[in-house]
Parts: sequence; structure tokens; C-alpha cells
Amino acid sequence: MGLPEVYYNTNMVLVEGFVLSFIITYISIPPLLDVAREKKLYDVPNGRTSHEITTPTLGGIAIFAGFVISSMVFLNIVLIPFIQYVMAGAIIIFFIGLKDDVSGLSPLKKFIGEIIAAGIIIDLGNIRIDSLHGFIGIGALSTVSSDFLSLFVVVAIINAFNLIDGIDGLSSGVGILASLAFGIWFYLVGQIQLAIMAAITVGALLAFFRFNFFSKDNKIFMGDIGSLLLGFILAIFAIKFNEINGLANGSSQYFIKAAPSVSIGILIIPIFDTVRVMVVRMMKGISPFKADKRHLHHYLLELTGNHKKATLIMLGFNVVFIVISFLFRNLRISYHALMLTLLAATLSFIPYYMVRKRRKNNVVGRYKSHIE
Repeated sequence: MGLPEVYYNTNMVLVEGFVLSFIITYISIPPLLDVAREKKLYDVPNGRTSHEITTPTLGGIAIFAGFVISSMVFLNIVLIPFIQYVMAGAIIIFFIGLKDDVSGLSPLKKFIGEIIAAGIIIDLGNIRIDSLHGFIGIGALSTVSSDFLSLFVVVAIINAFNLIDGIDGLSSGVGILASLAFGIWFYLVGQIQLAIMAAITVGALLAFFRFNFFSKDNKIFMGDIGSLLLGFILAIFAIKFNEINGLANGSSQYFIKAAPSVSIGILIIPIFDTVRVMVVRMMKGISPFKADKRHLHHYLLELTGNHKKATLIMLGFNVVFIVISFLFRNLRISYHALMLTLLAATLSFIPYYMVRKRRKNNVVGRYKSHIE
């Protein structure tokens, strides 16, 4: 399935890519904190956000540096020719995020930039969805259908990661788990360049996670640079995961029959939570793009009162879905997708129900106290 790579020790390159990305990101964050403090580039609490203190937002620059520099050093353009288009798209995403983090950017301009970045990797890099693998009876797609579906998937995943970036460690934690899941599978099927790219992504995210999740005095957010870039990278992994499985057609012991559904399971938190929130908003007559506190992480934060606990619970959910997705990887795709949807809906309803019950009890308690 993968091209033989005899030019270097594969395992060593995987480790070196991970380590270099981690180091670059780690050493970049302290000076970025100094710049953010000096220039007052903070995320200020505004009632919609879940944090209570002003926090620097330039962490995405460090993630970008770790990912791009390490990719340029360790990825072989002969073996992964589309990487030049990935870098071009990543640079576009970087400047979109930078503008939004520093001075703000209208949703329309951000959307246009995302479409341009997605178009580059789809039409020039040929990173596209060519088939639905029999889902709802659809197999191979026409060029036009492939273009539109691929564009939708890339932009949707980019924005899904942007939307779940609401509590400490959530986006980066989900990114680490998803990159590990995709990366291990790429390694097993011989797609070593993609495995190296995943290792590089994990390295950058782990370094950022240390400051974002564990640090108090040096806490930093990834901002739009980081969340948009993370969604962009993972959209590429998801598409390549599906298309490699489509080309394998059962020829490998690691072939996954329900590949599209498994990739959704790996990215279940950003995908399902975004869809759920938008549906709820529309049912209430609100714009699906209007920011609010209906995300699952908001409910868990209200229940636990702690960012770390809420994040760890959601990451635990993510691990469960990844394991289940791979365990049942050879189910018919429609059954696999239905199973994941029902499980996600059930698990997401629990914190919503608990929050609703708590709020109701608080209202009753305040009423009784007032009467007495």
C-alpha cells in the first residue's frame, strides 16, 4: 500500500520529527507570552467565554512553527508530493487566524480564506474524497461532486475545531488523540510520510498542551491560528484515511470497511457537538452561527466547575469512541454510523439533563428561600 522507504530509519525519523516539533513549539511559547503581554494581545472574558482572566492568545504561532519547520525537515517531497500544497494552505490558514487573533476578522473573509486553503489541497494536491464507500448506496463520485464534498468536509472540520476551542486543553487534547489514531494506522499500512506528519502534529500539540492545560502563570490559548490549523491538518488526515482504505479494497489486514464512519468516530467531539449545537439553535429559531453556551464542554464545566475535569471527561469520551470505532470497523458503514450517532446522542444528553435538573433545583431553592 505504501511506497518502500529505504533511505532512512523510519522509526528514528518518527521520533526525531516528534521531538523537533515538540522542542520548537515549547521554546517558542515563552517569548510569545512576553510579546502578548507587552502588546496586550489577550483574550478578554466577555460573558460568552468560559475563562475568567485575560489570557494571551498567540499559542497557535508556536504550533504553526513546530509543525511547518519539522515537516520541511523530515517529510520527503518525493514520497509525499502534495505536502507543498499542504504547506501553502497552512500558511493561508495562519494569516487568517493571525488577523482574527490580533485585530478581528469578519466571518465572511475568514470563510473565503478557508475555501481558498481547502481548494489548494483539493484541486492541486488532489487530497479529495473520491468515494463514499457504499454509504447510502453511493460509491464513486464525479469530479464535481468530489470537489464540493471535499470542500465541505475540510471547511466543516476546520470550523468544528474552532468551535470546540472553549476550555483548557480540549482542542489540543482531541487533536493529540485523533493524530495518534490516524498516525498509528498510517504507520501500520505503510503510509510512513503521513505517519511522520501525524507524529509532528502530536509533538507540537503536546508542547502547547503543557502550557495551556497545566500552567497557571504562563497559560496561553491557541487562538484561531491554532484551532483553524489543527482542523485543517486533521481534515487532511481524515480524507487520506478514507481514500487509502478505498484503494486498499480489502487487500490489507488493516483494511477498514466502515472507514468514513470510523473517521467520524475519531473526530466525534468536534463533529457531533458542532452539529448538535447548530440543530438546537435552529430549532429555537436562532442563527446556527450565533455563539452561545450550549456546547457540551459548557455543560460539563458547569457541572464540574473545573476546566481540567471537564476536558478529561470529554477526552475520555473521545478515547471510548475511537476504541469502539476500530473494534467495529468492519460493520456495514450505515450500521456503524447509526451506532456512533445513537451512542453520541445518549452520552451528550446526560450532562444536558444533569445541568437542566441542577438549574431547576436552584430556581426552586431560591424561590423557597425567598418565601421563607
